[in-house]
Amino acid sequence: MTKGWIHSVESLGTQDGPGIRYVIFTQGCPLRCKYCHNPDTWCMTDGQEIEVEDLMDKILRCKSYIDKSNGGVTISGGEPTLQVEFLSELLRKCQEEGIHTAVDTSGYVDQDKFLDLMPNIDLVLLDIKHINDVEHQELTGVSNEKILNTLKLLEDNQKNFWVRHVVVPGINDSIKYIEELSDLLEEFNYLEKVELIAYHELGVHKWETIGLDYELADVEPPKEENMKKFRDIFLKKGINTVIK
Repeated sequence: MTKGWIHSVESLGTQDGPGIRYVIFTQGCPLRCKYCHNPDTWCMTDGQEIEVEDLMDKILRCKSYIDKSNGGVTISGGEPTLQVEFLSELLRKCQEEGIHTAVDTSGYVDQDKFLDLMPNIDLVLLDIKHINDVEHQELTGVSNEKILNTLKLLEDNQKNFWVRHVVVPGINDSIKYIEELSDLLEEFNYLEKVELIAYHELGVHKWETIGLDYELADVEPPKEENMKKFRDIFLKKGINTVIK
């Protein structure tokens, strides 16, 4: 039996893809985002080890709610592609049951392994943290080159995707950066939606609990008028964009 490490599940999620979704948060992540609200997912083995069959039993108990809402299953993290065998089997079994599948990824993935997963993924939720590579490295600890390559990989393979972008005041919320991101995304035909997510402080206590220093303690959530201004930049280019 294939096993994987998970952090938690949300049986009736509404924020991670279309409809009502069974959301699985996996353990393990190669990024170290300064605003991460789940730093307790960074280590692969800090969570619960579970077999795919056991997880499928839990998912199928919620299938009636999922089906009525045109929802599905979303595998998030952490970075779910770090557990590629677990992810592959889980996606395949979901599709065998007629369940819509989505993967929420940082895009910092092994391109060949991700290609192998694609036939069993209906929708990709791609997190783009920062359009500027130097600033991306400062914010996450890694370059954004591999992530932007994943963006192109999705387009080249005609895979429907959403882009999620957390707006962090003083870090990636300049008009220049927002326009550069919108310019890039304007060219992608398989991009269905951009979600602009307002930075929040809900995960700060987790940093304190596990003994980590939270560098963004003085950063406040973005103002509503600024979020609307950023959304309008995307909308003017014909990109379906929502604020979350």
